[in-house]
Amino acid sequence: MKIDVRKPTEEEIATFANYPIWECEPSEFPWSYNSTEQCLVLEGEVTIVTEEGETTFGPGDLVTFPSGLSCTWKVAKAVKKHYTFKD
Repeated sequence: MKIDVRKPTEEEIATFANYPIWECEPSEFPWSYNSTEQCLVLEGEVTIVTEEGETTFGPGDLVTFPSGLSCTWKVAKAVKKHYTFKD
């Protein structure tokens, strides 16, 4: 299962501004996705560890986590993100 990280369009940035915000201090924890999540990272640095490897992202990145993904979040710098679930 692939985590997609890319730069958002101006339209996507405007849309995400209407979504809730989630914040987390530096920490490490396991997580599983029951539906597809998209988030726009505003602050921080996170590395996601899966069986396939590691994915790192930070401010300005639009990240898509596929439904069914199990991973470990490693929050290196306090993260703040807008998020939405697609399924």
